[in-house]
Amino acid sequence: MKPMSRDLAIDLGTANTLVYAKGKGIVLNEPTVVALNTRTREVLAIGAEAWHMIGRTPGYIVAVRPLRQGAITDFDITERMIRVLLQRCGISKINRPRVLICVPSAITGVERRAVKEAARRAGASATYLIEQPMAAAIGAGLAIHEPIGSMVVDVGGGTAEMAVISLGGVVAMEAIRCGGFDFDAAIQTYVRNAHGVAIGERTAEAVKLTIGSAYPYEGEQFAEVRGREVATGMPKLIVLSPAEVRGAVEEHVAQIVDAAVTCLGNAPPELAQDIIFEGIHLVGGGSMLRGMTQRLANGTAVPVHLVDTPLECVALGAGRCLESFDRLRPIFAAADR
Repeated sequence: MKPMSRDLAIDLGTANTLVYAKGKGIVLNEPTVVALNTRTREVLAIGAEAWHMIGRTPGYIVAVRPLRQGAITDFDITERMIRVLLQRCGISKINRPRVLICVPSAITGVERRAVKEAARRAGASATYLIEQPMAAAIGAGLAIHEPIGSMVVDVGGGTAEMAVISLGGVVAMEAIRCGGFDFDAAIQTYVRNAHGVAIGERTAEAVKLTIGSAYPYEGEQFAEVRGREVATGMPKLIVLSPAEVRGAVEEHVAQIVDAAVTCLGNAPPELAQDIIFEGIHLVGGGSMLRGMTQRLANGTAVPVHLVDTPLECVALGAGRCLESFDRLRPIFAAADR
């Protein structure tokens, strides 16, 4: 078998981790979940296999997300997860790749060093960092090196980031620790408070995908949801309306819109004029919530375009950096601190 290219790009997301191999494209796309035996600290499963265990394991086995709100919450588990992912991509102790990792712009210097150290221990020969809004802009095919203002809004699982980019640099940026998982948690809280029923993380996500929205849409339908009645402990079936779910996530959607308005307000007038003409580019899994495009357009009074591949956009942008490593290195060298 032909050995895989040495250079890899990793979009280390709160919800999903994608790996791009130079010359091959995206070779791995897995949920950022690790199933762990708490008695032995043994990693039992990673990715999709572990995701299916969420809420369905005995007490001593837990399905954990090693990243929360864009930050590493468990350094050891993150390192082991990265090592397994690199092994699945054909990396060994002999074949040590250069690795480019996409990180949220909101993370601290300590968290940056933790990510780099985790990759180094997992087998990377050299680790570089690129901030997710920049990678998203490259993945969306925006003219980042031109003296033209481009704006990207990246709504991920744990963070939402907005950046105005011109001449290869970030001119204005806003980042909040709010994303798709907050939508899920808000739905869980609403169902418990309004209906007295406890539902799991995966059920809340399914409700969001089925009838969730940030703006009213045509053909709205109700959804049946099964959970455990808090008062009796017995299983119970309830019916939720799209309006209820929309109200549940409204606070978090409003936070994202407000942050985008703030970022746009911090941009120089000349670049803001470009953005009014070019529009805002929306990326990330959280951006796929129905009506998010319309809601953001209404809040900013600027056209909003959902990119063709919102989930893969950041990883594809990092991959383009690998393909033109020397030419684009100044973009991520600034973040490599």
